[in-house]
Amino acid sequence: MNKVTFNVDLCKGCGLCVSVCPKKILVLAQDTLNKKGFHPAQIIDQEKCIGCAMCAQMCPDVIITVEKGV
Repeated sequence: MNKVTFNVDLCKGCGLCVSVCPKKILVLAQDTLNKKGFHPAQIIDQEKCIGCAMCAQMCPDVIITVEKGV
């Protein structure tokens, strides 16, 4: 299984990762604010992740880590 993690406190909620996810399993957490006051990105179904890392490549702040086969 692949694993996607976010450094939530550094996320500025731009949504670029959400827009490029081919499986549509990333969302901006509407019920959570990080230390900077933004709605951070989160994964809603880790098991559906294909490990393409498009989210990590798109992130301008390099806050996403994708581990394949964890």
